Amino acid sequence: MGTSGQFGEFEVSSIYDRIGGHEAIEVVVEDFYDRVLSDTQLSGFFTGVNLARLKGKQVEFFAAALGGPEPYVGAEMKQVHRGRGITTSHFCSVVEHLSAALVAAGVESDTVTAILSAVMPLGSEIASGESSTA
Repeated sequence: MGTSGQFGEFEVSSIYDRIGGHEAIEVVVEDFYDRVLSDTQLSGFFTGVNLARLKGKQVEFFAAALGGPEPYVGAEMKQVHRGRGITTSHFCSVVEHLSAALVAAGVESDTVTAILSAVMPLGSEIASGESSTA
């Protein structure tokens, strides 16, 4: 039982592939927005927003960020979220909803942790205010 050739066949899969690719991300994003829109602290940010377009952009963003085949070509996070009054507390709530949606979709714990570790640094680009005490 030799090992020659086995290493050449081994590929490290991206998070995108490990969680099930584009279809899995669509499921997570749908659940994520259901959770966010049910949160009274967050739902107001989405009044008048074209949710179908937003969900599509979110799927594109996550797919690219998690190693999918297509690059994200949307606007920069800071530009999109500027002036919206998003606090660090709001951002943390969004991350909690993302975590819950990933867990509900059956994503393994270590993969959820890796995804959240990739998302957390975006807080400085998205949140423009201090944590709220409400």
